[in-house]
Amino acid sequence: MNGLKAPRPKLVSALVGNWVGIFGLVVAVCSLFIDLCLIAIDLFHGFRQPYMGILIFLILPSFIWIGVICAGVGGWLELRRRKKPAAEARVEAGGGRRTRQLVAAFACAFLFLMLSSLGSYRVFEVTESPQFCGAFCHTVMKPEYTTYKISPHSRVRCTECHIGPGASWFVRAKLSGLYQVYATVTDVYPRPVPVPVQNLRPARETCEECHWPANFYGWVELRRQFFLPDKQNTPWNLRLLVHVGGANATTGPVGGIHWHMIVSSRMEYLATDESRQTIPWVRVTNQETGAVDVYESKDNPLTPQQKALPVRVLDCVDCHNRPTHIFDSPYRALDVSMWLGRIDPAIPSIKMKAAEALVKAAGAPSQARGIALIAPNLSKEYPDDKDQPKIGQAISETQRIFQDNFFPEMKTDWKVRPNNIGHYIWPGCFRCHDGSHVDKTGRAISNACNTCHIITAQGSQPKMETVSLQGLKFDHPGGEIPPEILCSGCHTGAP
Repeated sequence: MNGLKAPRPKLVSALVGNWVGIFGLVVAVCSLFIDLCLIAIDLFHGFRQPYMGILIFLILPSFIWIGVICAGVGGWLELRRRKKPAAEARVEAGGGRRTRQLVAAFACAFLFLMLSSLGSYRVFEVTESPQFCGAFCHTVMKPEYTTYKISPHSRVRCTECHIGPGASWFVRAKLSGLYQVYATVTDVYPRPVPVPVQNLRPARETCEECHWPANFYGWVELRRQFFLPDKQNTPWNLRLLVHVGGANATTGPVGGIHWHMIVSSRMEYLATDESRQTIPWVRVTNQETGAVDVYESKDNPLTPQQKALPVRVLDCVDCHNRPTHIFDSPYRALDVSMWLGRIDPAIPSIKMKAAEALVKAAGAPSQARGIALIAPNLSKEYPDDKDQPKIGQAISETQRIFQDNFFPEMKTDWKVRPNNIGHYIWPGCFRCHDGSHVDKTGRAISNACNTCHIITAQGSQPKMETVSLQGLKFDHPGGEIPPEILCSGCHTGAP
């Protein structure tokens, strides 16, 4: 009316009248803008990196709340200051200057946060990489990282299996790993690292993005080349047809090994040890009819205390527990090397001697020291051999096997990393399929060999000429073994 400007609202004036308030507003507004942009990108395009979830749903919202709190504190400080005499005049006189400061602050902060968001994105890309997980920060993961690089999944990022997409499981994984960070920094982590991984995300949400058991069916041929630990390194071949089967009637007969993952049935078990090698109780629930079958071990019945243990739903990783981090035993690794010609099987007793050298080196204080021990330990076994270049090649290959599978600093090798596929060194399938698990009617979980595979050919030449698609009875090298003795009862993977 009288040509005077309308006074600005006290709250707004107070927020921009104090540097704390200006800073809070800038941080809150810019963080909100960046967060909304990233959410829009995630909705319409999607991020492959699980680590983006923490940026979108944790870090940026935290900055928003920090900005709001700072703005509130700044406004409160400014209102408190204005209660002092002569403060209002100074406020009006400095109004234009405050506005210019606010605009400049917004511009600088916006540019800074935009650059920070791009930098944060790059940081999360780095932290998602296998190099970061295995080598950069998590030095304790050296055994897992080494075996990962030579595994069938070496082109799959660690986070795609251990965390998967989305923010929720990322948060769970990192919260559960807070103690691991502390243990690594303070060097109090256990050696070896305990397995299996507790609270791992279900395989249906990670592994089955590529591997879909419902669509597997039929039989798969498997060939195994062994060399007996005798002077001649006698070759022993085994060819199997493995009944992979499937769980989807539209792609093939329902049955085989992947019957365990059939959608219409829910399989649960109770393990009495942390490594899940002892399973005395199994429950199968038909999801369609509601029928429940419970199988309990006659040889290893549950105690009252064990009955209170948690029941676990059967997951892919309960059998495929070494899909990536595979630690070969000395005998298994040497079989492969001899099969591929990296070690000459003509060298007398080379399998036995190399395996003994690996076992002795495993007691060294470090991996480097263990590798250094292999050469003298193996060389002294062949001092007069005429073909020393072949001996040298065998030594180099044995050292490579040690480097890939033995980690003395972490007390990690095949002995502490059970492999549940098969039943050769570890109980594996026989944890349940041992003939001892029976239901209330006395019906047992089958332990017949032909349930999962049939032997089509076995032995050395000329025995390998005999091929049968009906299946052969297993011919154990060195004589028959009583059927009640499991393979893992004798075979340990080393001398």
